[in-house]
Amino acid sequence: MKFALKLVCASVVAASATGAFAQKGETVKLAWIDPLSGLMAAVGTNQLKTYQFLAEEFNKKNAAGVKFEIVGIDNKLSPQETTSALRSAQDQGVRYVLQGNGSGAALAIIDAVEKNNARNPGKELLYINYAAVDPDLTNSKCSYWHYRLDADTSMKMEALTTYMKDQPDIKKVYLINQNYAHGVQVAKYAKENLKVKRPDVQIVGEDLHPLAQVRDFAPYIAKIKASGADTVITGNWGSDLALLIKASNDAGLNNVKFYTYYGSVSGTPTAMGAASAGKVYQVSYGHANMGGEIQRLGVEFNKKFKEDLYTLAAYSAFQMLTDAFVKTKSTDPVKVAAALENMKFKSFNGEVELRKADHQMQQGLYITKWEKAGGKYAVDAEATGYTFVPVKYYEPYVASTPTTCQMKRPGQTG
Repeated sequence: MKFALKLVCASVVAASATGAFAQKGETVKLAWIDPLSGLMAAVGTNQLKTYQFLAEEFNKKNAAGVKFEIVGIDNKLSPQETTSALRSAQDQGVRYVLQGNGSGAALAIIDAVEKNNARNPGKELLYINYAAVDPDLTNSKCSYWHYRLDADTSMKMEALTTYMKDQPDIKKVYLINQNYAHGVQVAKYAKENLKVKRPDVQIVGEDLHPLAQVRDFAPYIAKIKASGADTVITGNWGSDLALLIKASNDAGLNNVKFYTYYGSVSGTPTAMGAASAGKVYQVSYGHANMGGEIQRLGVEFNKKFKEDLYTLAAYSAFQMLTDAFVKTKSTDPVKVAAALENMKFKSFNGEVELRKADHQMQQGLYITKWEKAGGKYAVDAEATGYTFVPVKYYEPYVASTPTTCQMKRPGQTG
């Protein structure tokens, strides 16, 4: 009887151990779907390398004992191509999707994932959005199967204008943005925020231009110069910001400051160089000289690829999945999605939270300024000798904005 009891106990212990490490040794495929061709190819290529590099790092140490594998697919920055890429990823056994460049592509993924998950129980997908920042994606178009790791357009503008309201030299602002959801929202929130915080500031011009199609921004710079603006606000990214800054420097637009969202993205630091010192500001959830593990990884990434590691949200993606796998003892996206709601976890930038109401990450934001690298801020960008130096940090509650999301969770009707 005692022997039988021991056998039963041993079986229970063994079963518990198996349950605790059910996912150990499992390969978890993540489909990275973003541009690898066209004018934004440099951005996408850098980000794919970032995910592959960090996957290797997390494979060495993650507490869940899983192996992350990145499946990279070019979506050509097109919503239609994105839908095709998602089908290809599913055919390869992928159940986690990573995307960040372009809110149109993000919406295509949300729509496809919603339909798939409703029609194919047991084959659910989870979408991790690391950079598509249109506020509607976590408001009117929010989805239970979507988590956003970047601060959205409204959050960044909240922080940016909170800083700008205390800058007395800002009197005349020009808005130039890409003509799609994010760019339109940047202009909208800039006007709304400045009207409240700095009603004395004039909006002296506004442009929306095609996304990733303009090769010469000289005509736009001429309009900015003619307007008498002392400040430009832009949500441009990739070639659209690099070429805008280059045109500004070429035209000798020395007395105008640029407040940006994506100044550290591929090509822009080189375009800025010494000529933009003290002229360009950026709002972001991190920077290259934060210290600790993320700075070490950035230095190693640069040594390996001769490129900068700037998509820091990729670190958060691996960390949150690892924590959720450990918590649920599973890699099933259904269990993981539920575990992520309201999850707090420690990322490279301190404790962050995945807000249950809309699945928007809550995190602190930095205002940084393009300056000569050195001292505490010795890590430069694209070997320019310059870097973004923090001038202000805002706690998560400062930049947090309300949500109108009416989250429909699995099992709910109506």
